[in-house]
Amino acid sequence: MRVGLISNTSKRVLMQNFCIAYRGILSKHDLYATNTTGSLIEAATNLKIHKCIAGSLGGVKQLEALVEQNQMDMVIYFKSTEVADKNDPSVNNILTLCDQYNIPVATNLATAELLIKALDNGDLEWRSLYN
Repeated sequence: MRVGLISNTSKRVLMQNFCIAYRGILSKHDLYATNTTGSLIEAATNLKIHKCIAGSLGGVKQLEALVEQNQMDMVIYFKSTEVADKNDPSVNNILTLCDQYNIPVATNLATAELLIKALDNGDLEWRSLYN
């Protein structure tokens, strides 16, 4: 399965810790992220990440294109709720696209843990019908 990992600047440590905790599950799948987030995850976990360009340079748009082309099976997006991030307008579009294309998406740790465990249990295999 193809998993998108996105985090706003203030949530990057949370994303790193999440990926450390679920490294065993994530290592079985194709992972995608923007360059900065992907590099931080790789450094913390040794996971192989397909990195788009930096989010501020259009990496989020690249991830959106993957969603639109049905090249993403799940997205975990830890977004900042405290302050507006300069990338928020473009990244929020990915949430709409996930809804439009029936891509499971998590925006908080509790939902991300449910999705990652569902991924491990094979509960997202229905996505293969879309491919």
